[in-house]
Amino acid sequence: MTTTPTVAESLLSAARTLAKHSDSPRLDAELLLCGVTGWSRAALIVNRAEPLALAPRTAFEQLIARRAGGVPVAYLTGRREFWSLPLCVTPDVLVPRPETELLVDEALALMPRDAPCSVLDLGTGSGAIALAIAGERPQAKVTAVDISPAALAVAAHNAGALGLTRIDWRTGSWFDAVAGERFDVIVANPPYVAAADPALARLAAEPTLALTPGPTGLEALGAIARGAAQHLNPDGWLLLEHGSDQGEAVTRLLAAGGFARIRTFVDFSDRPRVTSGRVHSSHH
Repeated sequence: MTTTPTVAESLLSAARTLAKHSDSPRLDAELLLCGVTGWSRAALIVNRAEPLALAPRTAFEQLIARRAGGVPVAYLTGRREFWSLPLCVTPDVLVPRPETELLVDEALALMPRDAPCSVLDLGTGSGAIALAIAGERPQAKVTAVDISPAALAVAAHNAGALGLTRIDWRTGSWFDAVAGERFDVIVANPPYVAAADPALARLAAEPTLALTPGPTGLEALGAIARGAAQHLNPDGWLLLEHGSDQGEAVTRLLAAGGFARIRTFVDFSDRPRVTSGRVHSSHH
């Protein structure tokens, strides 16, 4: 008779299986086992010598197989932390990335702490950026747009779960959803992967619409940079997340769109990731 593997042995074996498929195999295995057992990561350590019963073990092995097949952990658990907010994510939305917290950081730095301010989040997806800003700036009026009604349903669910109910969710393509309106700050993490980029194959489980805008990867960034000035109040700011090799191209797009004081910020890997600009007042 074979002995039932312990929690520790199950995790070790799962991490080995994922070693070729994940940058963080051990963490992935722990998060998936937490999802199956309902335990915290601390509880995994406390129970590490306990045998893992058949039902959770079977469920865990199925999740590990799907993770090895390229499905993101966040889709398998239905959860992702962003800006320390627990978010529900489904395959209708992009999994929020840690580097996108830089976009939130730089936007908050431009917003008054204790005064009203209006913010537009374009391509909101899971709602991560809009929710992080709304949580940090209670007086901000946040409008969030996405072309996908399924994505907005996920975002609105997250808003309800977090009690951040003052966000105005709109369906539409970029500025179509806010015709005639102006804001103090516009933020966007649009699709920016070029259609032929081999990275897309690794991200096959995520919505293609949210990853690639077309052949160059600059299509969505360009559309937003061109249209933003007409939707900003005098001295308003635009902040765009982009690919690590797109900083110079985005700087040119902002300059052409009527922006000055353009700056690019690097993420925690020291890669150019967010570019901001202030609208020329002559654009009003």
